[in-house]
Amino acid sequence: MGCCSARCMLILLCCLQLATALERQVFDFLGYQWAPITINFFHVIMVILGLFGVVQYRSRYVVMYLLWTLLWVGWNVFVCCLYLDLGGLSKDSDVLSLGVSSHRSWWKDNGPGCEMVEGVPSAGWQNRPNPELSTVLSCWLQYQYIEILHCIVQLLVSLPGFVYACYIVSTFSDEGDSFNFMGDFYHPSKPSHLLF
Repeated sequence: MGCCSARCMLILLCCLQLATALERQVFDFLGYQWAPITINFFHVIMVILGLFGVVQYRSRYVVMYLLWTLLWVGWNVFVCCLYLDLGGLSKDSDVLSLGVSSHRSWWKDNGPGCEMVEGVPSAGWQNRPNPELSTVLSCWLQYQYIEILHCIVQLLVSLPGFVYACYIVSTFSDEGDSFNFMGDFYHPSKPSHLLF
């Protein structure tokens, strides 16, 4: 196995997917976004199974990873459309929290450079019995763009992973399952009692 082989590249891409998915999982937990938490959990499991399939020459696991990658790409496209308010979707809906909680993206209040800026009271504050100053959240980057960047990173890692997985599945099925997993390759001319 060369250091730049398709197997090594897919192993590297799977490790990158695991790292980015776990990072995303942490911030989804902080924002109580239950749909992404569930999907990320299944993604981590499928990537681990795909990694196992690549390392152990198991094409079935790589095929499962391949099919999951199609769903994962679809999920990330959906989340991008949701945060961009495309196709009748709204980032203010409770879709990602499954309607269980009213929490939103953690990045909405804790994004890079976000700070509370005390505003000036409104023009008619003297007429109100309880005047309040308005608070404005000022951020360097809006939370929806941070979430979209997370999706884009996942897409940029998943798409080459899909291509490499397709190639590996084709090479695994060409080679067949001739690996013994006990340290020896199966040879039809060798008696079966000598394989172990």
